[in-house]
Amino acid sequence: EMQLVESGGDLVQPGGSLRLSCAASGFAFGMYTMHWVRQAPGKGLEWVSSISNGAKTTTYADSVKGRFTISRNNAKNTLSLQMNSLKAEDTAVYYCVKGGLEFPGTWGSRGQGTQVTVSS
Repeated sequence: EMQLVESGGDLVQPGGSLRLSCAASGFAFGMYTMHWVRQAPGKGLEWVSSISNGAKTTTYADSVKGRFTISRNNAKNTLSLQMNSLKAEDTAVYYCVKGGLEFPGTWGSRGQGTQVTVSS
């Protein structure tokens, strides 16, 4: 059974940093593009970042470019999102999403999410 389990969300002050992690299991993680998406209160899903299967290609939403860094460790089946210079508008539930074999590909199954709250 495929599973994606996010962790690392927390309450942080504006300007602070967090590192989110996603542990993947039940599928050939290293073959798939992976994504981070988020959902702010009362809003729809918003794409944040994508990384190709070999980690050679990464893309970011304009709203997080220069502040967030996506990475993956295919040996450990983990996906990460380093978030720096956090702003109140980054407050959301963050989800790890399985992509396709192509890049950037489509969105497939996602985990249960981890809450990030940016507030003083």
